[in-house]
This record gives sequence, C-alpha cells and structure tokens, in this order.
Amino acid sequence: MEKPSAVPARTFPTAQEDAEKEIVSPNARYEGPESAYRLAFTDVDFLLREELRPIRLQLELLKPELVQNEHGVDSTIVFFGSARVVATEVAERELADARTSGDARILKAAQTRLAMSRYYEEARRFAALVTRRSASLDKPIYVVTGGGPGIMEAGNRGAFEVGGKSVGLNIVLSHEQAPNRYVTPELCFQFHYFALRKMHFLLRARAVAVFPGGYGTFDALFELLTLVQTGKVRPLPILLFGEDFWKSVVNFQGLADEGVISPHDLDLIHWCEDANAAWEFVCRFYARGEDEERETSVADGS
Repeated sequence: MEKPSAVPARTFPTAQEDAEKEIVSPNARYEGPESAYRLAFTDVDFLLREELRPIRLQLELLKPELVQNEHGVDSTIVFFGSARVVATEVAERELADARTSGDARILKAAQTRLAMSRYYEEARRFAALVTRRSASLDKPIYVVTGGGPGIMEAGNRGAFEVGGKSVGLNIVLSHEQAPNRYVTPELCFQFHYFALRKMHFLLRARAVAVFPGGYGTFDALFELLTLVQTGKVRPLPILLFGEDFWKSVVNFQGLADEGVISPHDLDLIHWCEDANAAWEFVCRFYARGEDEERETSVADGS
C-alpha cells in the first residue's frame, strides 16, 4: 500500500485561518453594521458588550501569562514608584530654567525635583544590578515596571543599558500613558483592568522595590503588605527605598503603637538607600531559606 505523501497536522483549521478567510456574504443585505453575520471572535462590537466583561477579564489574565511563559519569564523583581520623578540630567536642566524664571515657587519645585532624582538613578542602578547579577542563573530575574515614565522608566532603562530584557505592564488612563522607550517590545503589555494588572505584578515576583511615589505607589504597596500580612502570598523582600521619605509620609510605627497592626508587621518592610544593599538583602533572604519552596535561588547570583 502506498504511503500518503503528507499527513495533515490537524483536522480543523485554526482560528487564524478561519479569521483570514471569513466568509463574506455575497448578499449586501448582510454586510451592514447592523448584521450579526460575523465570526464571534472577530466581531469587536460583540466582544465589547457589557455582558462579555468576564471574557475580557479572562483575556487580560491570559495574554500576559501566555506571552511571558513563551519568553521564559519566570522570576521577577517589581519596581513601584512615582511617574513624576525624572532623571538627574532632566532635573538639572529644569533647575537651570527655573533660576532664570524669577518665580520662587518654580525654583523650589525644581530644587525638589532635583533632590528626588536620586531615586531615579538608584532605581536605574538597581535594575541594572538585578539584570546583570542574575543573568547566569538557570532562570534569570526580569525587571518589571508599570511601563510608564519616572521610576518605571528608570527600572526598564537600567535593564536595557546592560543588555537585558524587561517587562512593562502599562494601563489605559484618562490621560495618555505611553510606554517608555526602554521596555522590551515583546514584553510590553497594556491593561484595562487595574486588578489584573496588579495581579500580574506579583504572579512572578521574588522581591518588590518601592521608591517614593503618590497614590498609585501607596495603593500597590499597601495591597502587597496586606497580601503578605494575611498569608495570601508567600513572604518576599519588600524593599522601601528612602527611609526618610517614607517615614515622613507614613507613620508605620504609629500604626503599631495604636494597635491597628502587630509590631511584627513592621518586619515586613526592609529599608534601603542603595542598590547594592538591596541586592544583598534579597540574596540573604533566599539564602536563609525564608521561602524554601521557591525554585529560583537568587543567592547564587550574589
């Protein structure tokens, strides 16, 4: 008996194949926008219906998950912080302009921006350090940020400058937030739902670095602290950069003194001022076996 020259790879055509050859009715009656004669998964109006919110939630969960799996992103260090903190060279130019403005308020704001720019530079250094030191691990550690400007840009930039890839989890906002130019394109995602974006920040997190920031940073930090405190996620290093800043805006000790958190809840936070100390703490955390079930051994990267 003669053998077949080729065996089809699959019985049914792929969704992509069907979408490309979607049948268009020769009858103009079914070509108008009111017609339901379209494949459900190519019908954007249908997918955006209010009733399909659960499907959109599922898609927003699945897309970043599948793509990161395909690219081998297994372990991450997350960077949170203000979108308004700028690089030192930018802050210095702003200060020079402010000095010629003659406006005391503009000058004071520019001086503050320059002082805060040190956090941009430290985030940039820490991201470069994480990327470089973990490159030899079986599973490298990827930098993850919100994909926008400020501290987010600094994190992606630090990884980029040492030849590493990094992830950006951007979100649609009422004011446009475009991805910064340092995010790896194939790992640059856009979200509609804050909840799913925050879930993806933590799904692969081995540590979280939190730099000075505003409402968004506070939201991310306190949700993380709550998840660890209540045992919803495993303990992990929570690195707060800028002890003076944080203690000036949040009275953590006061919360314990008033009895609304336990004294040992203060131990969930580790204060940091520089990138090297932060990396050393992460390595010690895992070397001590504080999370023995984790597969990644960052201590090997020290």
